Amino acid sequence: QVQLRESGGGFVQTGGSLRLSCSNSGRTFNLYTIGWFRQAPGKEREFVAAIRWTYDSPWYGDSMPGRVTIARDTTKNAVVLQMNSLKPEDTALYYCATQRGDGLINAESAYDQWGQGTQVTVST
Repeated sequence: QVQLRESGGGFVQTGGSLRLSCSNSGRTFNLYTIGWFRQAPGKEREFVAAIRWTYDSPWYGDSMPGRVTIARDTTKNAVVLQMNSLKPEDTALYYCATQRGDGLINAESAYDQWGQGTQVTVST
């Protein structure tokens, strides 16, 4: 059973950095694909990045080119999303989601378990 929990969101100034974390209550993500999506007020949810845990293979969307890194933290059974050079347009609720196996990595519909989200707010 997957129980996702995001952490690390907060308030940051333009140009700052945040490190988000997604865990599964300490359980392994083996055989899962873990994705990060975000949704700003009045906008659709969009793909940020994902990683296939078993292969340690990252994928990135077009929303934060060159400013985001996704990685496994095998010591904590977590997936971290390092975000740098943050801009006000990055302000959104950031969600962690999982899919079992190797489905379409950037499609919201491919993920069947979602966390509650963590808020990121970037000020000018």
